Amino acid sequence: MKAGIKLKMARVEHDLTQAKLAEKVGVTRQTIGLIESGGYNPTLHLCIAIAKALGKTLNDLFWEESDHEG
Repeated sequence: MKAGIKLKMARVEHDLTQAKLAEKVGVTRQTIGLIESGGYNPTLHLCIAIAKALGKTLNDLFWEESDHEG
């Protein structure tokens, strides 16, 4: 599952709009929208802030699982 989809699902789970999540982590709503759509690669600092705001780990939100091993 793509990181943006995982982020959106976690955000909706917490009943947060893109604007509310953006406010919590100090970015614009557009930045959250771009991350969710795959149009922006966030910094590690921002990834950590988002994970903390959503009560998730970096792996929960941003690790994309491979279809094959190796």
